Parts: sequence; structure tokens; C-alpha cells
Amino acid sequence: MKGFLDEPTCPGEACEGKNPQNQGCGEDARTFKPAVGNPALLQLRYSEDCQAVWARIERGSPGDLVTAEAAGGAERTAQIEYGDDKFTSIVSVGDGEFQVTACAVPKAGGESTYERYCVHATEASAWR
Repeated sequence: MKGFLDEPTCPGEACEGKNPQNQGCGEDARTFKPAVGNPALLQLRYSEDCQAVWARIERGSPGDLVTAEAAGGAERTAQIEYGDDKFTSIVSVGDGEFQVTACAVPKAGGESTYERYCVHATEASAWR
């Protein structure tokens, strides 16, 4: 049994656009990250408790963008300000079936050498 403090503060649509770490959504989050051909180490994170997804880039450069979009839902974009990683705010996916896309978009003329790269996932993907 989870304690009250372990519960996410915003299940469902109340999470939309919020920071997943501040909302406690990272507690149960699982990751979908292709191991091959993933130059920016792009990943999708999914919290069943929060009914939420967000995208994270681990190997980017300042100015690069990371996006997360749910089919029929919102799109969130975040830009690396410094360092090499960044995550988006939450895209609410509700309870049940969903389709999401995350993209890593290098800054034109920036330091990154990868091409725009996207991954797609559903609730049935290999979340780990």
C-alpha cells in the first residue's frame, strides 16, 4: 500500500504541462528508449499513476529541442539551456490506449551532429 505522500499530486489532466519531477510522477515512471540508432539518447517516460508521458534527451547540446506529443493531445517542447540533457513538461495521456511521439531536434548551426530523431510509443510498448 502506498503512503499518501507517494501519490502523485495531479493524476490525469491536472498534470498537463507540469514538471513531472515536482508532481511525483517519476516515482513509478518507466522508460522507453531505443538502444540502437538513438544518437541523442532520446527517451520517453511514462507514469501510469499520473496518466502522463514526457520526453527526455540525454546527449544533446545547448539550443537543441526535445518534444513530446500525444496523438489527439498536447505537444510539449523544452530547450537545452546548458549541459546535455533536458526533459519536457507533462503530456496527459489519460487511462488506457495512447500514442506518443518524442523528438530530439538539433539546433541549426549548433554543436550536435545528429539529425532530427523521433521515437513512437504506445501503452503497449516495451516500457522498462
